[in-house]
Amino acid sequence: MGTVGASAARVLQEQEELLSDRAGRRLELSAVSARDRNRDRGVNLDGVRWFDDPVDMARSGDLDVIVELVGGSDGIARAVSETALQSGKHLVTANKALLAVHGNSLARLAEASGVGLGYEAAVAGAIPIIDVLQEGLSANPFRAIYGILNGTCNYILSRMRSDGLEFSDVVSDAQRLGYAEADPSVDVDGTDTAHKLALLTALGFGCHVDFSGVYVEGIRNVTQLDIRFAEELGFRIKLLGITRRDGDEVEQRVHPCLVPISAAIANVDGATNAVVAEGAYSGSIVLEGAGAGGAPTASAVVSDLVRLARNAARPVFGSPSERLETLKPRDMTRHRGDYYIRLMVLDRPGVIADVAAILRDEDVSMRSMLQHGRAPGEKVPIVLTTHETIEANMMRALHRIDGLDPVLEPSRMIRIEAL
Repeated sequence: MGTVGASAARVLQEQEELLSDRAGRRLELSAVSARDRNRDRGVNLDGVRWFDDPVDMARSGDLDVIVELVGGSDGIARAVSETALQSGKHLVTANKALLAVHGNSLARLAEASGVGLGYEAAVAGAIPIIDVLQEGLSANPFRAIYGILNGTCNYILSRMRSDGLEFSDVVSDAQRLGYAEADPSVDVDGTDTAHKLALLTALGFGCHVDFSGVYVEGIRNVTQLDIRFAEELGFRIKLLGITRRDGDEVEQRVHPCLVPISAAIANVDGATNAVVAEGAYSGSIVLEGAGAGGAPTASAVVSDLVRLARNAARPVFGSPSERLETLKPRDMTRHRGDYYIRLMVLDRPGVIADVAAILRDEDVSMRSMLQHGRAPGEKVPIVLTTHETIEANMMRALHRIDGLDPVLEPSRMIRIEAL
């Protein structure tokens, strides 16, 4: 009964007739559990049973569905979820961390009990990406799924671009507005996006969830300087989650990307999310919408309740657990792509020649270079972009470049995604 739980309760009460028509039966809020009984949540709980212990609620014999909106991969959230499924109750959750870490075992529990596990609210808020992958695009094997899956990071990068602010300043503002937590690490370090990407990978490619196989970088090192240079080069910087399958391997990666301004996803700003699914027959399908917040997430929670009320339980990750594949994570050193490199160097003769020689030796071909003005003997930024190369080559080159005397700071590297 936090922000999302209270919003879901309001939807159930305010839209009772509409939901009954769409579900084919009445959805009744029968019981709730939270730490504080006396907090005003803006929802009428008269006649609704209160459980001090949510695990007791999860095993109560007269309930059909348990909605877990606690959060966290273990502790009470895991106990409630496992108890509900073991007790033969459907489970609806918005808990991406729980599913990313324990999704495989929870799916097996749901199947053993013959109940459904709905998690539309766990990925991209109000965007119905889980339903689209499982139903609307069910005829398609998928080539790739990618998107902006964290509204906090997208808000921060959008404000840095639009208002010329640095990362730390925007984070403080995002915390004041409620877009970022007091400790924003899970968001800005990419963990939240990685949780969601692991679920999309499992569902999209019919494989076991493998959160440990996700490569993760956050946005802490993106600077105003990078934002401006990217714009000049015709790109915008977005934190993307990207998953692609190649035979028995799967690439799962979360990191800042330079994406062409002409790409639809480059123009998704603020706290909005966007997901792109590339189907073999459908082509690219783009979904955009509110990725967080009480009402948007409650919309996704209640959509799962309506589906379950229609007796529409389905395999959690698209196929029965025994048929899910175990795909090997692709090592990021084998990734192929174009790169943006920013160096801070002393402006003196021969620096560019030394950098170019290292790139040549490591089989990295330079596409373009930007340097504005000259300040002999002073620190200046130099920006390079490359043609497609192997990441292992790029990393060896950067290690050698960082060892040059005129290079004053660790180089900054951002991958370029053509999309």
